[in-house]
Amino acid sequence: MVQPTEIRVPYNDLVKVLAGILVKLGFEQDRAHRAACLFADASRDGVYSHGVNRFPRFIRALRNGVVDPKATPVLVSKFGALERWDGRLGPGMLNAQQCMERAIALSRANGIGFVALANTNHWMRGGNYGWQAADAGVIGICWTNTMPNLPPWGASDPRLGNNPVIIAVPRAEGHLVLDMAMSQFSYGAIESYRLRGQMLPVPGGFTVDGELTSDPAAIEQSYRPLPIGYWKGSGLALMLDVLASVLSGGKATHELPSDPERETSLSQVFIAIDPASIGPPERMSEIADAVVDDLHRSRSSGEPVRYPGEQVLKRRRDNLERGIPVNAAIWSDIGHGSVSK
Repeated sequence: MVQPTEIRVPYNDLVKVLAGILVKLGFEQDRAHRAACLFADASRDGVYSHGVNRFPRFIRALRNGVVDPKATPVLVSKFGALERWDGRLGPGMLNAQQCMERAIALSRANGIGFVALANTNHWMRGGNYGWQAADAGVIGICWTNTMPNLPPWGASDPRLGNNPVIIAVPRAEGHLVLDMAMSQFSYGAIESYRLRGQMLPVPGGFTVDGELTSDPAAIEQSYRPLPIGYWKGSGLALMLDVLASVLSGGKATHELPSDPERETSLSQVFIAIDPASIGPPERMSEIADAVVDDLHRSRSSGEPVRYPGEQVLKRRRDNLERGIPVNAAIWSDIGHGSVSK
């Protein structure tokens, strides 16, 4: 449902406006279009927190020199299906798209492709790269570390990143795509609830007094989101950070700037697996379909049980037909050029 503070913008209009701003800020036309599509795709699929809502922050990162609009990743080293790349502080979403594309190409030749990326920037919606892999017919796994924004379990100060991880499995009837941070809600999602004037559906963090709360503004104030699974999410966040930084040769969370406006030099991992290299591809579909069918037979007292990514195609069709929901204030700033001044 579109909130009173939101308007609907046709997808192509959205891409055109965002790309036009990026060109003025130093992007080549093709790269501006691809970056604009990734922002628009996130909002199109209902991930508003990491779509157009995040665009003004990205523009500020360009203006303050955190992101180099002309930089592209370079290969540092390789061994078989394993490669290490340097993102050279280029646009995070384009670096991620290129590295997943490279992982997919490696999987075609080797059955698996593994690309570790250092010195990159925020990739915006991580699920974009899971869908990218699934649309190519391969299994995709990727994750990123982040600036310290998540307190370790039992602590009150942020030392971990909420380190999103994505797992995607292709399926003709609808890909399975899990896209989740190590906090119960990402900071972008928390911000989106606050902008809509809504409470979180379940407790998502702590107040400054250490009390669990569903108030997004209180969590932003305390900077204490709740790890998924409590201590388990805290431990998983730590291990994802270690793996990303070790494998890429890049920086770990404790070495990253703690200012969200200057978050940079992230480490990321992109893995693609081509199931056709080890067996009939239709067998993967049969297994995935059987798992989904069994899940749908779950007894529920409320909404039907859904698999990860199930609602995306429905939201996508609706938003393409009716226009992409965009926060009215953000769109006003974008439309009047305020974000690029």
